[in-house]
Amino acid sequence: VPNLQGPRYVSPVPGGGFVVSEECGDVKVFTSSCKLLCSLSSKYGHQFGNPAGICVDTDGSILVADEQRRTVHLFPEHGAPICLVSTGLRRPAGMACSSSGHLFVADAVENCVKVFKYCVRPP
Repeated sequence: VPNLQGPRYVSPVPGGGFVVSEECGDVKVFTSSCKLLCSLSSKYGHQFGNPAGICVDTDGSILVADEQRRTVHLFPEHGAPICLVSTGLRRPAGMACSSSGHLFVADAVENCVKVFKYCVRPP
């Protein structure tokens, strides 16, 4: 995939495709055939500081750790972005999310992985 601006982290998207965070301050979504589907900055009108770790949950929502702003935002397929974590992170880096709604964030300053519960599904 050419023409990325400082690619940092990549994550697969359910159903094919992938998402990439860029050092320049954007996150791009690609189809399984490597075609640009959208930019999260453009689609949501969201301004990133320095997007780092990314992951995609079972609902297809994209979660992005912003290293500069020390936050984690969730970008649903439809609707506005939601700030999931606004305090307690010093330098969020890699992330992963579980099917049970747990978010794992590596904090590079505190040398640890922080675990958050962000989604509770009814039985």
